[in-house]
Amino acid sequence: MTVALVAVTAEPLDVAAHEAAVSHPAAGAVVVFQGAVRNHDHGRGVDKLEYEGHPDALRVLREVAEEIAADPDVLSVAVSHRIGPMEIGDVAIVAAVSTAHRLEAFTVCARLVDEAKARLPIWKRQLFDDGTDEWVNCP
Repeated sequence: MTVALVAVTAEPLDVAAHEAAVSHPAAGAVVVFQGAVRNHDHGRGVDKLEYEGHPDALRVLREVAEEIAADPDVLSVAVSHRIGPMEIGDVAIVAAVSTAHRLEAFTVCARLVDEAKARLPIWKRQLFDDGTDEWVNCP
């Protein structure tokens, strides 16, 4: 019903702000997902990441959030993706949803993250500990 917060930013993401943004008096459930930079990928050590975003990334992320918010079970949605250089442990994406019941909240939050990852024109460069790199999710 409500898109409370949508951002594509080079600034660190505030997980608590996303949770607070979806607060709603009818919410019996709030689910928050944070995707963090990990130190490995497919058996290779990762030192850090860089995310590059297309100028349309914010528009696309807003469209995804609005589609999810149109679900009659959804009370509120918040989602943000970070771009730029990131270190291990940094938060790359935050998604938060509120619904009346927990099952719907978990399901909707997973759908929000999956749709954002599938459609968002943001590409990831992984810098491996052996000095090599790899671009992921590039067209």
